[in-house]
Amino acid sequence: MRLRTRILAAGTAAAALVPALAVTALAEPGSPGVRAAPAVDTTSPAEKKRVDSVPTPKLDWYKCYRIAECTTVRLPLDYDDPKGATTELAVLRVKARDAKKRVGSLFVNPGGPGGLGTLLALDSRYFLGSDVVDRFDIVGFDPRGIGFSDNVACFKSVKDQAPVLAGLDMAFPVGAKQEASYTKAAKALGKGCSTTGKKLAGAMSTAEAARDMDVLRRAVGDKKLTYLGFSYGTALGQYYANLFPDRVRAVAADGVLNPVSWAGTEKTRGQILDDRLRSADGAYKALKEVLVRCGKAGEEKCAFAKFGDPVKNFDVLANRLKAKPADIDGEKITYADLVGFMLGNLYAPIGYMFIDQDLTFLWEATSPAATAKQAAAARQALAARIAERRAEVRRQEDAAAKAKGFPYENGFEAFSSVVCTDGLHPKKAGDWPALTAASDKRAPYFGRAWGWTTVQCAGDSWKVRDEDAYTGPFNRRTSAPVLFVGNYYDPATNYNDAVSSSKLLPGSRLLSSDSWGHTAYGTSACVTDAVDSYLVTGTPPPAGKVCVGDVQPFEETPEQALHTRRPAGPGAAATRPSTAGKPTELPPVATRVPPSILLGTR
Repeated sequence: MRLRTRILAAGTAAAALVPALAVTALAEPGSPGVRAAPAVDTTSPAEKKRVDSVPTPKLDWYKCYRIAECTTVRLPLDYDDPKGATTELAVLRVKARDAKKRVGSLFVNPGGPGGLGTLLALDSRYFLGSDVVDRFDIVGFDPRGIGFSDNVACFKSVKDQAPVLAGLDMAFPVGAKQEASYTKAAKALGKGCSTTGKKLAGAMSTAEAARDMDVLRRAVGDKKLTYLGFSYGTALGQYYANLFPDRVRAVAADGVLNPVSWAGTEKTRGQILDDRLRSADGAYKALKEVLVRCGKAGEEKCAFAKFGDPVKNFDVLANRLKAKPADIDGEKITYADLVGFMLGNLYAPIGYMFIDQDLTFLWEATSPAATAKQAAAARQALAARIAERRAEVRRQEDAAAKAKGFPYENGFEAFSSVVCTDGLHPKKAGDWPALTAASDKRAPYFGRAWGWTTVQCAGDSWKVRDEDAYTGPFNRRTSAPVLFVGNYYDPATNYNDAVSSSKLLPGSRLLSSDSWGHTAYGTSACVTDAVDSYLVTGTPPPAGKVCVGDVQPFEETPEQALHTRRPAGPGAAATRPSTAGKPTELPPVATRVPPSILLGTR
């Protein structure tokens, strides 16, 4: 199957109306009643020269998708040569519902790298609070090389691409044979992006996307940027805040990546990316907590508990699958698939329900103590679950192919072109087996899963570089406070990165959430209202504020949960009972790993 880097996180969203726009929050310094602003860093002369020398594009909007407006714009491929080669970006906006109360434009990004900002903007009325969609034009653009923008292509044809992706088509490699095969394919991808795809792959750093966003900010008529970014989109927001610190009105970052860890330093360049970001640690923390709560809840609320201690039995099940994959109606379920199932489930606030189901079925399907009838029923249930997951992956891939009008799927190449170009990585791809094995000791089960996602970035395979990539500093004094939102049990963006990132930027604010799934917006009215209020007024929530997610594992029996929530597996939007006038979905957040890992599909 073709690899993609986009997954829809399941969950809920709720928002209440917030106070009317605070005039003083937007007033110019020196206005009556406005305190003198603290010292603010200014955009460097080099960045001013790069970005401000580009003429403001005239956006030729046209009606699209019934509620939106679309356009394309050509921007410099290299901002040091503004009159040279260009690349085309796709832009979409949904105009503010209340023109009289309009504040400006809100730029949004779903993460990835590889997520489509255009589609996030199009979906905005489903997940953003009423006051936000009333007062802002919601603007999304697909970063260069991605989505509906000019696409990076690291191979001349699908025929050349297919065998490389086939070599990467597993959750993650286990054992010397798979590791050698996976490494070979990853090196071929790196070589392709460094040769055939070099022109665009070498101009896709996060800094270039931030520069594009600053030109687009000017094009839509905003003096300063208002932005909401999720997952990798938090890196884009932080890069913008540090490149253009005096052009920030409000930047909200939910599901935070520490930019120093993302870019790496000379001291940490020998580490794989996840040894710096520690996503694996966050995933292990979340899984272990689910298993502990399962045991405490008992089998009435968590079926897996009927077999004994869930924490110990997960390890037993993992070792069973390492020794012998489970045969589910002719489908081999490996240890790596088990880890992929768990990671995918952890992306959703209600994912604990699917963890319980998957583990219970797998246990009964592989247990020597299970009766033939129990094992057969478990295999049948698992087969149905796998079919659902794969159907969703195929649906996403088919929709993308039809929308683009050609079958070349560049998701993994787009993801890699940003990740590999942005940061420092170990020199030799052959070092990944040992490095990921060490990661797995620190963060059981998930160290390898997260670690192998960047082997194509090794110095002996990825040669293309963006000379204008930004590597810091990341502690600039911004013209407005930046809001960081961190979720205690996020399996992709470790909560610790939200804490450390908030300490980098002077005057920023941290909003913590005791919630589940990837990112926090929409998991409680507390988080949603705080972010919405900040975006509208520019005033962050009080220091030290902690929200609690509406969904907590195993507080209800499965039957009770079915009456109060509509469960959906990873890759599908989930809802809860709606409150009149308020959105009921989580934002469709993109992740930086292929669904072959997240969904356990191959």
